Amino acid sequence: MKNYLYASFPSLTCNESLARGVCAQFAIMLDPTVEELSDVRTAVSEAVTNAIIHGYGNADGQVVMELEAEDDMLTVTVRDTGRGIEDIELARRPFYTSKPGEERSGMGFAVMEAFMDSVEVESAPGRGTTVIMRKRFLRDG
Repeated sequence: MKNYLYASFPSLTCNESLARGVCAQFAIMLDPTVEELSDVRTAVSEAVTNAIIHGYGNADGQVVMELEAEDDMLTVTVRDTGRGIEDIELARRPFYTSKPGEERSGMGFAVMEAFMDSVEVESAPGRGTTVIMRKRFLRDG
């Protein structure tokens, strides 16, 4: 049976930890290992931080996180309606940052890709960005 959760929250940096915690609690129903759960928390942290920092900057906005669990698969969708990304391929390159004057490593997408099984990015300038991440939890037996 499929289970899902929809959450929407203001684009405040303090809500990154809220999103990470909500996702981890939701994922527990799929019986992940501690390492798998840590992977998901890290990827969600990066996706939500990108939405807040790069999507909205200092502007007010909403971040939407949708979670879906079915069988052994977790799907996490993080969406903003902020600035959007002009060049997705460039943004996905390790060490690229659109905010070079700030302390940003440019590793957000690389981290998401390292910890999740798949990462899809959809974006349009001025319309926002949607990141869809999937992780299959391995089970013994």
